[in-house]
Amino acid sequence: MAESLISGILDNDHIAVSRAISLIERGEAVSRTFYSNLYSHTNKAVRFGITGPPGSGKSTIINEMIDCILLNNKSVGVVAVDPTSPFTGGALLGDRIRMNKYTENDQVFIRSMGSHGDLGGLSQMAQETGDILEASGKEIIIFETVGVGQAEHDIIKAADLVIVVLVPESGDEIQLMKAGIIEIADLFVINKSDRQGAGRLAQLLKNTLHSFSNKDRLEPPVLTTTASQGEGISELYQGAMALLDTLASDGHLEERRIERYRLRVLGLIRNQLENEFWTSKRKELFYQSTASIESLDQSPLDMANQLIQGKINAER
Repeated sequence: MAESLISGILDNDHIAVSRAISLIERGEAVSRTFYSNLYSHTNKAVRFGITGPPGSGKSTIINEMIDCILLNNKSVGVVAVDPTSPFTGGALLGDRIRMNKYTENDQVFIRSMGSHGDLGGLSQMAQETGDILEASGKEIIIFETVGVGQAEHDIIKAADLVIVVLVPESGDEIQLMKAGIIEIADLFVINKSDRQGAGRLAQLLKNTLHSFSNKDRLEPPVLTTTASQGEGISELYQGAMALLDTLASDGHLEERRIERYRLRVLGLIRNQLENEFWTSKRKELFYQSTASIESLDQSPLDMANQLIQGKINAER
C-alpha cells in the first residue's frame, strides 16, 4: 500500500494525497519506508504560517492569495487547522467552503485538520501533511491556525515565514504583543483596513516593532489589506516572497529549517519512547494505582518514578 500511495502522491493524485493524510490523522501505522521515501521529495517548497485572532479574515486572505499564487504560475497546498469536535475528533469547520472553487484544480489542494486540543497551534500531524503536499509538487504550503494567543508559537515549528493578521477593531493588539505574538511574526497584516482605526493600529504597530528591533532580526513589515475586496493581496504575496528572499540571503532561512528539523526529530523520539513505554500492563498498573483518593497522598513524581522503574505492585 505504501508504494502505491507514494507513487500516487508523486503523480499529484489528490485522491492518494487525501488518503495518506487521512492515515496520518487517524494515527494508523505507516511503514517507516513510507516516510523515508516521501521525505526525499521534500525540502523544496516555501512554507508560510498565517495566524491571528478569530474573525481577522485569515481564510479570506488565503483564498485571495491562492488566486495570486496561481497567477504567478505556482502550485499551493493549504493546511487549515480548525478546532476539533469534542464528539468526533474531526475538524469542526471542515474544508473551507469559500475555497471550494478550486476543487477541480490540480494545482491547489486544501485540507482542514482538527487541532486535537492543541488550540492556537498546529497539530503534530500538520507537518507530515506538509511533507505529503510538498512531495505532490506543491511549491507553496500555507498553514493556517485557529489563533488563540500565546500557543501560536507552535507555528514556528512548521513555517519558514510567519504572517500575523490583525483587524482595526479587534482591541487585542496590545494583548497579542504581550502574549508574545510580536516575537514570532515576520510580517504583520492589518486586514479590513477600510474600517476606522486601521491607520492608527498600523502606526502603533510600527512604533512598537521599532522599539523591539535589534541587529539580529529584521523589523517585520506592516502591510494593509481588505481581503474581501481583494485589495492589498498582491502586495502581501510579493512582500512575503521578497522577505523570504532576504531571510535566505542572510542565512536565517537555513537556520530556521535546521531548527525545525531538530524539533521534529526530538518530537518523534519523544512520541516513540512514550508509545514504547505505555504497554498494556503499565497502563493497567497506572489506572489501578490511581483509582482511589489515597493515591493523592503520594507525590506525582514518586508515582511516575515507580512506574518508570516498574516498582508498582499490580495488587496494590
